[in-house]
Amino acid sequence: MGKHKGKCSKKNPANKESLEPEHLVKAPHSFVIHRGNCSKDLLELTKDFRKIMEPFTASQLKERKKNTIKDFLSVSGYLHVSHMITFTETEHGMYMRLARIPRGPTLTFRIHNYSLARDVISSLRKQYVIMKAFQNAPLIVLNSFSGEGMHMKLMATMFQNMFPTINITNVKLKNIRRCVLMNYNTSTKLIDFRHYVIRATPVGLNKGTKKMVQGRIPNLNRCKDISEFFDKAALLSESELEDDTNTQVILPQNLASRGATVDSKSAIKLFELGPRITFQLIKIEDGLMDGEVLFHELVEKTEEEKAIIKKKREEKRRLKEKRKAQQDENVKRKQREKEELKQKALEGIKKKKEITENQRLMALAAAESANTDKMDQDDDDDAEYYRNEVGAEPDKYLFSENPSRKRKAGDNSVRGFKKMRLDQKFKTKFQKNQNLQDVQDIKRYNIQDDKKTFKRRENELKKGQKMFQNKVFGGKFMKNKMAKNRKGKSKGKKSRGRI
Repeated sequence: MGKHKGKCSKKNPANKESLEPEHLVKAPHSFVIHRGNCSKDLLELTKDFRKIMEPFTASQLKERKKNTIKDFLSVSGYLHVSHMITFTETEHGMYMRLARIPRGPTLTFRIHNYSLARDVISSLRKQYVIMKAFQNAPLIVLNSFSGEGMHMKLMATMFQNMFPTINITNVKLKNIRRCVLMNYNTSTKLIDFRHYVIRATPVGLNKGTKKMVQGRIPNLNRCKDISEFFDKAALLSESELEDDTNTQVILPQNLASRGATVDSKSAIKLFELGPRITFQLIKIEDGLMDGEVLFHELVEKTEEEKAIIKKKREEKRRLKEKRKAQQDENVKRKQREKEELKQKALEGIKKKKEITENQRLMALAAAESANTDKMDQDDDDDAEYYRNEVGAEPDKYLFSENPSRKRKAGDNSVRGFKKMRLDQKFKTKFQKNQNLQDVQDIKRYNIQDDKKTFKRRENELKKGQKMFQNKVFGGKFMKNKMAKNRKGKSKGKKSRGRI
């Protein structure tokens, strides 16, 4: 039975690919990172290069010192990353590596000089920076990359594949807002890297009309009427770019710029965004960051040296595969041994439990048998002693362990009864009235005494009669009549009969 899924799991689809169209998934994505100890300027250059590669790059990527290239490769497949640009810095200079993921090749460039984007923008008289231009990928323009040599073709192909391809039949001109220009200098073998934003301005109009078309607010301070603003000769000078016919085009589609409509004549202007980079190709490797060197600008080797290097590389590769296979075998062997030890331990525990249980049962049985034998032996000894002394067989239950103490139903033996004892208080009262018979005789014979003596004796007689009326039954006294006579007297402990 599967786990219960919450609302978030139900809303999110299983695959990330279903969230993006096919043309976005197939577009080349990139990682722009730095490795090793880098200066602040190089870190800033890394961020500017990420800005160029937007929107198909991780602009907020956080890299740490402990991260390796394998860490980025492990997530590149899920994020559709196809290229990796790495900036490094050593004692000899700064380098940029352009690698194709996951199997290469890798191009290494040495950075000769560069200018950051903030420095380029601050140096311009007219600054034109719009954030909407970074919502679409730039247009790549290569110049003079048609030289001889396989390294030139490979370098040009790598630069072209860094950015999405353009389908001329379906392209929308309003989405092309930026361009990247790369110029190769055949004499110095240096590559100039520039980054521009594209803007189209209408031509064939005077300055006043152009301002109104572009939506800018005119300054009518020196004009008496709006017509004077359009007809004034001082404001009829055209832009210097409009004089060059090579920069003028007829637009087949509407552009994002004001006044750039279909079939209108406009001039294309470029505003530099930066950064500026000048670099040189140094080395081309077959693999990803490590492999056979296909081209090197500074080092040349003979065919024999190349064969020796290739042989060493093959041996190194075979040794690596052998070591990897041995490691896999060791892991399986250790896992197998661990499982066997686990089974042995479980069997030993089970066996120990069985032995312990059997020993406990055997000891319990031995103790019970020994106790029974001892009891039988004691009973036999007592019975034998009774026979020898008395000369008759003992009763059946005489020497049993727990003889029954209950009286049998057919037993007619006479029961004895307990001696009844009076309480000490009533015993004293009875001692005082030992001569009650004399009192009765006095009353019977009408002895003539004085009034005080007669009355006293009569009271004693009444008192003695009341005492005899409180009869004793089984050691208990009838206290209801005595409680009436004791009203008004001092409180004391209640008398109880003792059996």
